[in-house]
Amino acid sequence: MATSLSPRNLGPDDGEFRWAMDGSLSRFVAPAETTGGAYAIVEDHVGGGEGIPFHRHPGDNESFYILEGEVTFHVEDKAPFAAVAGSHVFIPGEVSPAFQVTSETARYLIVTTPRHEQFYRAISRPAVSRELPPAEPMDMEAVEAACQAWGVEILGPPPGAFSE
Repeated sequence: MATSLSPRNLGPDDGEFRWAMDGSLSRFVAPAETTGGAYAIVEDHVGGGEGIPFHRHPGDNESFYILEGEVTFHVEDKAPFAAVAGSHVFIPGEVSPAFQVTSETARYLIVTTPRHEQFYRAISRPAVSRELPPAEPMDMEAVEAACQAWGVEILGPPPGAFSE
């Protein structure tokens, strides 16, 4: 990818804000187009109890840096662990994680691949405010279509992590 990069300064209220189907307010801090396709950074603000089921996205690694709150990660058959503000969690794309916000809210940065950034876009829509989205059921057909398009496999909920 041959692009001309230039310095960039993004203020705390700047960037593209989107509501994701998992109930998060996502801010695209460093879209891949601004990094020469090297990586993407997304900041998520998520309400308590929200989470992501066991899944896998081969070739698309993710790093999570927790800014506020607590997130419990389940990684394959290992014991769950809590990540709090200041924690870093690296998940290789071939590994199957799930996670849930276990504090009132949480904010974290996700550093991932340009391809996985496109998946995040596919499961979100432009935010109409800078607040968490209203509670509504996930559009599972849209999630399944995004998974198919961007190589994400949903494997099932983590044991006992999500309450109905």
